[in-house]
Amino acid sequence: MDFKDRVVIVTGAGRGIGAALARAFAGQGASVVVNYLRQPESAGQVADECRRAGGDGLAVAADVRTADGARHLVAQALEVFGRLDVVVNNAFSPYTFDPEQRRRADELSWADYQAQFEGAVGAAHHMCQAALPALRQRSRGAIVNIATNLVEHPLVPYHDYATAKSALVGYSRNLAAELGPVGVRVNCVAPGLVYPTASTAATRAAFRESIAAATPLRRIARPEDIAGPVLFLASDWSAFMTGQVLFVDGGLVMK
Repeated sequence: MDFKDRVVIVTGAGRGIGAALARAFAGQGASVVVNYLRQPESAGQVADECRRAGGDGLAVAADVRTADGARHLVAQALEVFGRLDVVVNNAFSPYTFDPEQRRRADELSWADYQAQFEGAVGAAHHMCQAALPALRQRSRGAIVNIATNLVEHPLVPYHDYATAKSALVGYSRNLAAELGPVGVRVNCVAPGLVYPTASTAATRAAFRESIAAATPLRRIARPEDIAGPVLFLASDWSAFMTGQVLFVDGGLVMK
């Protein structure tokens, strides 16, 4: 895959999966906008790593859960790099994946669901609205939204998080149907448990081992495992794919 001369925004890229995605795009020649909210040093380091990897990197602080934050992020990308080709919606509202401490359905308020909707669907919506003028202008582009395999296989009922990600899949498919005629593709990547990340740090080793034992590839995903599928869906190699959900969980979900 060659992303030379292409500009990619990755939201929530200061650490974890987002950082791995940013480095992978840069390794293929892309100029990457590394979005972050509260980790300026970490995001700056990721941007430096992007430059060392052979691409370019720009760290930009923005809360993409707001329309103003998303517009600022896109404006910075266009001001510095002059174009936009790919948007990866990876950011989400803070969440801790701990099956032993999760709240049950009757313990959750509607505000808990709303917080996750703002982070999953809201952030993607704001980013897509902000990016669409630039993508339409080129009559091409790719949007990749990060979902979860919990939408298909709720191994642990993380009710608010998984419900919001399920809505993100629906949002993505409707957007794909609308934007296909103007050359913009929209797909999702749905990882399983990814370790280590800030959100999975509390997941006990015994639980991780039980998931690995039930997974055909017999291990848990690393952040770097998500990069290849995302780059594939953002590249010309998937030029005739839109509205799809690609599960990246070692075969735990097979469709």
